[in-house]
This record gives sequence, C-alpha cells and structure tokens, in this order.
Amino acid sequence: MFSRLPMYQRQGSTAFKKDLTNILAFCERLNNPQEKFPSIHVAGTNGKGSTSHMISSILQEAGYKVGLYTSPHLKDFRERIRINGEEIERQAVVDFIGNEKDFLERQGLSFFELTVGLAFDYFAVNKVDIAVIEVGLGGRLDSTNVINPLVSVITNIGLDHTQFLGETLAEIAFEKAGIIKKNTPVIIGEYQAEVMPVFKKIAEEKNSPLSLAETTVSSDVATDLLGEYQLKNAKTAAQAIKLLDQTVVKVTSENISKGLMHVVSNTGLKGRWQVLRDKPKVVCDTAHNKEGLSLVMKQLEKENYENLHVVLGMVNDKELQGVLSLLPKKAAYYFCRPAIPRGLDAEILQKEALLQGLKGTVFRSVSEAYNKAISNANSDDLIYVGGSTFVVAELEL
Repeated sequence: MFSRLPMYQRQGSTAFKKDLTNILAFCERLNNPQEKFPSIHVAGTNGKGSTSHMISSILQEAGYKVGLYTSPHLKDFRERIRINGEEIERQAVVDFIGNEKDFLERQGLSFFELTVGLAFDYFAVNKVDIAVIEVGLGGRLDSTNVINPLVSVITNIGLDHTQFLGETLAEIAFEKAGIIKKNTPVIIGEYQAEVMPVFKKIAEEKNSPLSLAETTVSSDVATDLLGEYQLKNAKTAAQAIKLLDQTVVKVTSENISKGLMHVVSNTGLKGRWQVLRDKPKVVCDTAHNKEGLSLVMKQLEKENYENLHVVLGMVNDKELQGVLSLLPKKAAYYFCRPAIPRGLDAEILQKEALLQGLKGTVFRSVSEAYNKAISNANSDDLIYVGGSTFVVAELEL
C-alpha cells in the first residue's frame, strides 16, 4: 500500500488529486458505505484533528459506538481509523486491500482515496452509531466530501497548502466551505473578518444555519489536551455537539464535560503539546504552519525554564521565513530532516533559520538531534520538538 499508491504525506503534490471521480467510483463499488451511518464532517487549517478527537470523545461518553477517521498518522497507519479509540485491526486492512487490489490499481487510486474508502467500509461493516470524519486537505474536492453529515465544522482558516487551495484566506475559505451541505448546520470555530463573508454567502445559498463557536459557547470549557489554544477547539467541539439533532443523538452537558476531559484516554490522541518527560521537560507538538505555530509559541512563552533547546525539522513545501520568524531567537537549535521524501534538508533549514537569527547545529536524523538535545540540557531546561508532524512521528510517544 505504501509503496504502490501515491501518498501526499510522503511525496507531496504529485500524489494530490483535486477530483472526486475516484472516490465516488470506489464508494459505488463498496455499495456506498458512507450512507450507512450518520456523520460529522470537520475541516479547517488548524485544530481539525484535535476537534475531531474531542467530538468523538464526547459521543463515546454519551454511550455511542463512534467511528473516527483522521490523518495523517504518527506511528501506525491504523491510527487513522478507530472505533471508540480502538485502531482498526491489522488483518482487516490486509483483507480489504487483498479484496480490492485489482480495482485500486486499475482505477489508479491514491493512498488517501484508498484509506477513505477503507474507513467508510469498516465503519459500515461494524455498524457504528455515528462517525467523525476529518477532512484530509481543503474540503470541496477532498475525498471525504462524499458524506452528508448531521453537522459540518470548520475550525479556522490559515495560509497552508496554498499551492492547492489558493493564495488568499478567502480563496482557501471557499475550498473549506465546500463541506457545507444543503439544510445542514455549520459551525465556524473562530471569527476571521476576511473569511466570514465567504462562509455566510455559501451557508445562505445552501440554507444552512451558521453559528460561531467562540461567541455561541459562553461558558468556560476545560479539556485534558494541554495548551491554551485547545480551549478554542473545545468550544468548537461543544457547539458542534449542541447542533446535532437530539432525535438522532442525545448528549448531556455532563457527557460534554467528561468527553472534553478524557480525550486522550478515549481516543488515543498524541502529539498535541504532549509532555514526554520532566527534568529536562520535553514537549512536542505537530503544529507545522504559521497559524498553528503562532499559538504554540504563545504557549511556549508561558513556560518557565533556564535554557531552551529546539529540535526542528520541516517539509520542503512550506513557506519557511513566515514560520521561522515566529520561533524564539534565544534558543539552541538542533536542525534535522524528517525521514520522508518531502523532508527538507537540514542544511537548507539551518541557512534559512540563520536569516531569522536562529542558530544551531545540523544533525543526520531526528533521533540524533533529539539525543544531543537531551545530553546538552540541564534539568531545569526545556526541549521543544516540532516543525512537522513527521518530526514528532519519529519520537517515542
């Protein structure tokens, strides 16, 4: 599967398909499993993964059998497809690919299209009560956009994947708004002046009630996901639940509170301001674009430490200077390349970082950089590991 099918996470643009033809054909072949369970659809530049896990956790607390589809994975492909936090069985993946191999190759499906079809089929076969489906990239032409959800969720809009989705926030918002369906409530996580008119126009055209989480959810929310930025996601998740048709899904305020406080144990989410050890304290986060890293850096400013060590690696299709300008200059940097074809050479990263006054050493691998940071750090220091999902994926989580 990894070697034969084009995979965006590894290859980048050559694996990206801006078209729903393949996934529609695949769903047809599988007898349209996406129509056999109710769903919630979650898009957005940042926070859509955390928000999806939060929604799933709340529904689990309410006693439902919940399918959760997210991407990318950190350690194991099976993380992408879960029911009540349990990963899809390895044999189920093997059997599915064995049965569909000829069609996959004949149709020329991408890795992502295969994975979406597998998730839909697995959820239908296992008769989930409801599924939470995270968009892969964009929304309008994303392979997940063949469902008719109970509610659509868009967390926020940032300048990421501009080569596919557009150069402005409004253009990107248009692509994300493609998940808004006729007569279906849509919840927007954060107010952004540049994109709200886009959402309002499309919601009106589709007669879809639109609400804004940050103004609708007035009460304070709490979550076990660390990092103050997660409170925005928690409000979005809570409002999405409240918009569900109570004749289809019944959720109490206690279910919401408990669900938000047990996200990690209920769903297995990793890599979001995750503390890996103390003395020295090590924190990792998968934030990898300007908007996401901006929130994480605000969180970093609240930490107390003697010296800061940053293990940093990125992929080669990001706008580097905008991201690097956010990082603290008073830190020792350990530059590395994540072990994927899209990984940015550590030497290039070092040169680009120097333009922002970020100084450090190049290492041959993430593990070598991390181990050196551990050996250099005092017990009162802080080590931050990030820059890319694929850097965090190489850690022992």
